Amino acid sequence: MLEFIDQGGPFVWPLLALAFAGMMIVLEKVIFFQRTRVHVGDLMLGLASHIRKGNFAEALREAARAPGAVPRVAHAALMRHYLPRADLRDITMEAGQLEVPHIEKNLRGLYTVALIAPLVGLLGTVNGLIVTFVEMSNSSGLSSTQYAQGIYEALITTGLGLLVAVPAYLFYLYFVGRAKRLVHMLERGGIEIVNLICDHRDKPECSEDGSVVMNGKPIPDATQLSKRALNKAAKLAEAESKKDSKSEPTTKKTEE
Repeated sequence: MLEFIDQGGPFVWPLLALAFAGMMIVLEKVIFFQRTRVHVGDLMLGLASHIRKGNFAEALREAARAPGAVPRVAHAALMRHYLPRADLRDITMEAGQLEVPHIEKNLRGLYTVALIAPLVGLLGTVNGLIVTFVEMSNSSGLSSTQYAQGIYEALITTGLGLLVAVPAYLFYLYFVGRAKRLVHMLERGGIEIVNLICDHRDKPECSEDGSVVMNGKPIPDATQLSKRALNKAAKLAEAESKKDSKSEPTTKKTEE
């Protein structure tokens, strides 16, 4: 291994540093996505059972215990469950936007490794060829060992650069896909938790006297609504008849 590094020339060390940085980023992202792995459907089922019972304290505890970004978005909405739907939607959007930098952390660094490694390898290749041609011009004859040394440096740096860049770019594409799916799960979780809270809050309930109550206000039934409509129509008819009776004497005076 050390002989391979010596034959590769000075540009092997930057390539090894890039390979180490890429490995650390890949390891960090694997651990991050493993920790944030959560089934949104199961989480929402558990929260929905508590919300339908009006037990928001238990729903908050369950969201706080669950790991990942989706439970944190749900926790932010549950903390302010008394707000209107528009405000709850804004809260979930803000909570999701705060999670995006953590999701995309170090992805640009991995892309940089995949982009720079082939360029460093190409630079090592050019350096090896330059060294070979300089030695050829300075000496009358170049031995096969010296010629092979320059070719070794050119090929090793090129191969090592591609060996670092290809896996780094593949991991970058994989993690970008995982990040997009997680952001989609954040949006889905935010929409579902807002709908659960608002549906529970707008659900009609029956009071002790049998009347229907929604949002703390009694709602009249159909019979009460029909009686009110009939009374209103009768009042309007009576008002119109009074107007007609008042207008008749004035018309008689004008005829005389």
